[in-house]
Amino acid sequence: MERPAGLCGLWALLLCACSGGGAAPTETQPPVTNLSVSVENLCTIIWTWNPPEGASPNCSLWYFSHFGNKQDKKIAPETRRSKEVPLNERICLQVGTQCSTNESEKPSILVEKCISPPEGDPESAVTELQCVWHNLSYMKCSWLPGKNTSPDTNYTLYYWHSSLGNILQCKNISREGQHIGCSFDLTKVKDSSFEQHSVQIMVKDNAGKIRPSFNIVPLTSRVKPDPPHIKNLFFQNGGLYVQWENPRNFISRCLSYEVEVNNSQTETHIFPVEEARCQNLEFERNEEDTICFMVPGVLPDTFNTVRIRVKTNKLCYEDDKLWSNWSQAMSIGEKPNPTFYIIMLLIVPVVIAGAIIVLLLYLKRLKIIIFPPIPDPGKIFKEMFGDQNDDTLHWKKYDIYEKQTKEETDSVVLIENLKKASQ
Repeated sequence: MERPAGLCGLWALLLCACSGGGAAPTETQPPVTNLSVSVENLCTIIWTWNPPEGASPNCSLWYFSHFGNKQDKKIAPETRRSKEVPLNERICLQVGTQCSTNESEKPSILVEKCISPPEGDPESAVTELQCVWHNLSYMKCSWLPGKNTSPDTNYTLYYWHSSLGNILQCKNISREGQHIGCSFDLTKVKDSSFEQHSVQIMVKDNAGKIRPSFNIVPLTSRVKPDPPHIKNLFFQNGGLYVQWENPRNFISRCLSYEVEVNNSQTETHIFPVEEARCQNLEFERNEEDTICFMVPGVLPDTFNTVRIRVKTNKLCYEDDKLWSNWSQAMSIGEKPNPTFYIIMLLIVPVVIAGAIIVLLLYLKRLKIIIFPPIPDPGKIFKEMFGDQNDDTLHWKKYDIYEKQTKEETDSVVLIENLKKASQ
């Protein structure tokens, strides 16, 4: 069956349209021009550029940018980008152009601009540079000297944040062992969006012999509150209630608490406070900001010592690991009489020593009763025969003596008789 000529012509036109008459391919835009980089304050890097030359008039230009590690991607119509970052390493920004916000669209050739790290020996830079914001009142930074550093190096710390017009120098340099530190006043930023702010830190030496070291401290991290103040301890409704005040500059919803109870039996228990309030208590009527916690399992007839510590939580701050110091301790209950314990310490050793002596004597007597000594037959016979021999010897000596005495007496008598006869 033959097709009509008109139908064949229409079919050919459709084939042509499908093969080459579709939408024009996406046109690659030219790259940006005059990309430059600069540093403001201490750690604020700013990149600026100009629109590309020869861009298509039908294209609404958007700028695609990311850092050298392809992180923190951003698509925006502005010809400027800034970032707060410690300047301890080389940082590069790549910028390209495209006609829409669609990431799948092929951008122009990327143009890169880098900022180099500070000059100097990396081994001379300070290490472990950390800062803590104490009670939203002052910030204290500490660090360790670098490996290739002279012991007599004089360090200087500079800081800047959005509430300051200029970069300031920290004056309160101190040393604690190997650590070197410096503290400066930093009150809570009045701006309601203070969580978007940070403090820029730089540590260097006065002679310029060491490599500077930088740090960025967000105002929502590394916050350490002061200890709370315990106002009252009391027993009511079968429980021990602890009443305290928050540290200055903080509200209850931004804090987490721990209560430590040490009883007279030297047992220590720590209770996390999940809900810091007391219900149906008389003292709450006149104190709107009262914070209270009921400690379970505490008996009124025991002596208890209570302490409290706090830390920031995730509701208001990014960091929730820095606990405050423990508060001053407050005690409740009858304190044990120390005289009783002193007497017991003196009596118990004496009683134990006497009991040991009596036990040793008793064991010795018991040994004699259970295991009596066995007589020695040899000793008995020795005593028997030994005595007889001694007596016989004694009598023999006695007879000889008597015989000698008698002979001497007879001789004397004979001589005297002869004398008388001669006369």
